[in-house]
Amino acid sequence: MAAAPPRFAHYERRGAVGLVTLNRPERLNAMSGDLMDDMAAALTVAFADPDTGAVVLTGAGRAFCAGDDLKEYDAQSADEESIRTHVDRIQAITRLLMGSDKPVVGAIHGFAVGGGFEWLINCDLVVAADDLVAFFPEMDWGQFVTGGVTHLLPQAIGHQRAMELLLLGERQSAARLEALGLVNRVVPKDKMLETALEIAGRIAAKSRFSTARLKKTVLRDLGGALWRAVALEHAATIEAFAHPDSAARVKAFGERKRG
Repeated sequence: MAAAPPRFAHYERRGAVGLVTLNRPERLNAMSGDLMDDMAAALTVAFADPDTGAVVLTGAGRAFCAGDDLKEYDAQSADEESIRTHVDRIQAITRLLMGSDKPVVGAIHGFAVGGGFEWLINCDLVVAADDLVAFFPEMDWGQFVTGGVTHLLPQAIGHQRAMELLLLGERQSAARLEALGLVNRVVPKDKMLETALEIAGRIAAKSRFSTARLKKTVLRDLGGALWRAVALEHAATIEAFAHPDSAARVKAFGERKRG
């Protein structure tokens, strides 16, 4: 199945494996509206491709995804409709990644920040490059996490460790994420994509019926709690964007960064 490649994310098939690549490297694949729209389109094509048995998700350039593009903050938070549109885009990616019956293997390197970290957690398996750095900056910015992580992260690593990552926002190395069980393999950066494609190829060679049923069953076991968490995060993120504390904190961060 062929599709015209969008600008900021594209899909290609390699044998029985679909490859979705975020392609805004000059901004470290930060989450602009255009990137998320193109990413959603690429994932939709990948999951609909009858010749694809598994999907690899990665990012071009020096990072997987550096989180929200703060240069777009004023436009994202201009009014209630703008805020809602932005948050809808973020959560739509989670619904695609976790709602599809095709397994997703993350090939994650460089920075995976905020929403980028959330998308890492939304993958079914993760191959991490040894240069991976992941963290949640939302509490510092007066924002709120998305991606269903308020449900998924405590399930994966326990309540206290989840709260440590979410509240403190400390940078986590690939080795620490492997120890926590949030990534499956840590490999040299130049072997990351090759390893992820190899693993996805092994999955794609298995019974499509069985792997699809397995993912659906696991997701069903997570049950409505995951989607309830997504809905609660959606509401909390909209409130956070509209709160004056958020604007002040994002502005202060931008000034420190420029300084």
